Amino acid sequence: VPIMLVSFTLCKQTMSLPHKPAGELKSNFFRPRLEKEKVVIIMGATGTGKSRLSIDLATRFPAEIINSDGTRHNDQEDPEEERCGVPHHLLGEISPYTDFTATDFVDMASHAMDSVLSSGRVSIIAGGWNSYIEALVDDEDFYAYQNSERVDKMVEMGMVDEVRTFFDANANYAVGIRKAIGVPEFDRYFRAEPYLDKQQRGKLLQEAIQEIKRNTCKLACRQLEKIHRLRNKKNWKIHMVDATEVFGRRGKDADEAWEKLVAGHSVK
Repeated sequence: VPIMLVSFTLCKQTMSLPHKPAGELKSNFFRPRLEKEKVVIIMGATGTGKSRLSIDLATRFPAEIINSDGTRHNDQEDPEEERCGVPHHLLGEISPYTDFTATDFVDMASHAMDSVLSSGRVSIIAGGWNSYIEALVDDEDFYAYQNSERVDKMVEMGMVDEVRTFFDANANYAVGIRKAIGVPEFDRYFRAEPYLDKQQRGKLLQEAIQEIKRNTCKLACRQLEKIHRLRNKKNWKIHMVDATEVFGRRGKDADEAWEKLVAGHSVK
């Protein structure tokens, strides 16, 4: 009775912008610190213990569970004691009369992931509807999810003025730091800025910001393609946790087998 345990690492880049005199390049602006954000997906056939494993892991790590089982999205009868105090998302939240599609799941799961990650916890996605999980993983926003919001935050933190300090109309944007996303996109804006009124500058600035967002998402898609290539061409493996022996036992023996063969390996 196999249970598939998949772990995705989403790298969100955070910027550190110390105050320095105007004109001086803050060298760490384009060397962001990487914060790893984990999303764990538990897959398996019905009755293999996916829900149990998700709760087991969530009680050992700071985590919350996102339900990917379409039959339980409108489940109001899930006993609170069975959740062991672990916060659950997309459980009992959907009307039973609603056609809840994979697209709906991707949208709601993405919002749930954002909430979980912002609280510093791990998202554990568990359920039997693999089509939902596949739609989520294949969605480019699964990897680019933090990027568009990140651009807005970078602008709020002074990105435009930062890039302006080393703008050069004769610069070669094909080499060095100037080829990094977030620099060449501002070229047209900086060239026209002195000749535009406030409204025109604002419009052109927004166009530059939108271009950064588009290029960031394109980068995320290329990264996703590389991940698929590593899996399909180089046979990088998904970790499999085998729970077969657990279901051949009863009582304390089953609990011991679960701890040794499933929970223990998953924790490692």
